[in-house]
Amino acid sequence: MFVDSHCHLNFPELRDRIDQIRADMAAARVDRAVVICTTLEEFPEVQALAARYPNFWATAGVHPDNEGIEEPSLERLLTLAAQPRVVAIGETGLDYYRLNGRSIEQMAWQRERFRVHIRAARATGLPLVIHTRSASADTLAILREEGAGSASGGPGGVFHCFTESADVARAALEMGFYVSFSGILTFRNAEDLREVARFVPLDRCLIETDSPYLAPVPYRGKTNSPAYVPHVAAEIARIKSLPVEAVAEATSRNVEHLFRLPPQEAA
Repeated sequence: MFVDSHCHLNFPELRDRIDQIRADMAAARVDRAVVICTTLEEFPEVQALAARYPNFWATAGVHPDNEGIEEPSLERLLTLAAQPRVVAIGETGLDYYRLNGRSIEQMAWQRERFRVHIRAARATGLPLVIHTRSASADTLAILREEGAGSASGGPGGVFHCFTESADVARAALEMGFYVSFSGILTFRNAEDLREVARFVPLDRCLIETDSPYLAPVPYRGKTNSPAYVPHVAAEIARIKSLPVEAVAEATSRNVEHLFRLPPQEAA
C-alpha cells in the first residue's frame, strides 16, 4: 500500500534490525522501500540489501556533505548503476548549511560532484535523488545547465525530504521533478512546508522517512523506520482533504513510474 521512497537501512541504527524492520513494515502495510546510498564505500551494503530482499531497491551516489571519502567519477558511477536493482543516481545535490568557515565560492568541489552525478544519470537514464539545503538557487541552476529535468529530455528525479519554498517547488515541478515529503511535514512548526504540500499536485508527490532520521509525530525524537511512512501519507491526506488510501495509491504509483518498479511486489 505504502512505499518509503528514501531510507538508510544500512546505517548503524538500523542495519542490525532488518528482520524486525521488515515485520514492522508489513504490519504497517509498507510494502516497498528504496535504500539510499550516501558514499561509494557503503554501496556494497546498500546494494546487498536490495539483492537480498525483493521489496528493497538501491541507489548509487555520494551525499554532498560527505568529505574524506572516495570521490565519484563518471566511470565509477556508471559501473555501480549497472548493478542489479539499482534504480537511481544519488543521493546527490548541494548543501551549504554547514560551510565550516568556508565561503560558497569555496564549495566548487561540491558543485562539480553534483554535475558528475547528473551526467551519470543522463548517461544511464536513471533518475536523480536530489538533496538541497541552503543551496536551492545553485541546485536549480546546475540542474538547468546540465539538462537534468525530464521536461527537457533529461532523466528527471526527485527533490527528497523537501523543506524549501513554494517557489523552489514550482521550479522543480516545471523541470519535471517529483517532490518528496518526510516526517518534517508533521512537525508543529512546519506550517510553511504544509502549504507547499498543499500546492504540489498529488501526482508529483512522494513520501519518505529518511530513516533513521526525522521520525514523524507521534514518534518524533525516536529512531525512524520505514514503518512510520504512513504518518507522512496521513498528513498529506489531511492537508489535501483526501482519503489516506488515495495518497497511498498515488504516491506508490509515482514511485513506480519514477524508479520503474513493478507494481505492488510482495515482500
